[in-house]
Amino acid sequence: MSDLANKIVILVTGGSGLVGSAIRWEWIFARSSEGDLRDPEAAKKLFEKYKPTHVIHLAALGNLFGIDLILADNSVVGGLFKNMKYKLTFLRDNTLINDNVLQTSHETKVKKVISCLSTCVFPDRVQYPLDETKIHLGPPHESNFGYAHAKRMVDVTNHAYHEEFGSSFTSAIPTNVFGPHDNFDLEDSHVIPGLLHKCYLAKKNGTPFTVAGTGKPLRQFIYSRDLAKLFIWQLREYDEIDPVILSVGENEEISIKQVADAIVKAIGFEGDYKFDTTRADGQFRKPASNAKLLRLIGNFTFTPFDQALEETAAWFVQNYDKARIGQVPKANEPE
Repeated sequence: MSDLANKIVILVTGGSGLVGSAIRWEWIFARSSEGDLRDPEAAKKLFEKYKPTHVIHLAALGNLFGIDLILADNSVVGGLFKNMKYKLTFLRDNTLINDNVLQTSHETKVKKVISCLSTCVFPDRVQYPLDETKIHLGPPHESNFGYAHAKRMVDVTNHAYHEEFGSSFTSAIPTNVFGPHDNFDLEDSHVIPGLLHKCYLAKKNGTPFTVAGTGKPLRQFIYSRDLAKLFIWQLREYDEIDPVILSVGENEEISIKQVADAIVKAIGFEGDYKFDTTRADGQFRKPASNAKLLRLIGNFTFTPFDQALEETAAWFVQNYDKARIGQVPKANEPE
């Protein structure tokens, strides 16, 4: 794109991290401690401080992109059970954050914004595989009610800004993201980091490793370092307002049991390992097509799942003392 020939300043809301030195751009990784983006004045101060020309706004992915690129913000995010418990909080706070980021980007004449959606925005009842045309064809799954509706409105808002002002605001829809620098909090994390931490503690304390649910649901997972590369491609090459799914193919779905098995192997856990079938599974599957991505980008080599998981587990074990692990129960306390 021609505007990238000039100096650009890319603001990544809420994160901190490293971008390869070969990228000749100035990257700003603003931490959530610099301002609560639910507050419009805080958003304005952040933009005034850094004067970004481009913004990567990734609500709800957490700090996942440590080595290549950290892409995050301080929106409200959590796993399945928090999503079901705090529907209004997830809806209201994420709506405020997204509105403030986009409106401030418009007011400060930001050239391009990429916001992050999630596959949970898609309807609960829809023909698979999911693709970019099916976002608004019905209500989302009840377990993601608040968060999903807030994220859907980002797509609606992007089109409204473009139609009224010509703004280049677009979005991406990654599938389940994991990798080094993730949020490994036992209460607030997503499935892979949460299970990694749980298995690590089970090995350390000599306690059982229990996985919530049956292990049967299927998911597509994308390594955070692969996703970082795709976001850089999208920033440079993708000019549509419609979102694009960033994911491995739908033929690469993995069951939660396969995930747990891989974690047991990566952590070297040899104790009692079981599934708590009294706990909710959530949506059984929601396969997403990456046909549009591959049509636009051409060949792209995704990191094999087992390799990505082993690298993530190794990073977590080696960096446990400084990883985001939240409140950890003592060995004799229930989880």
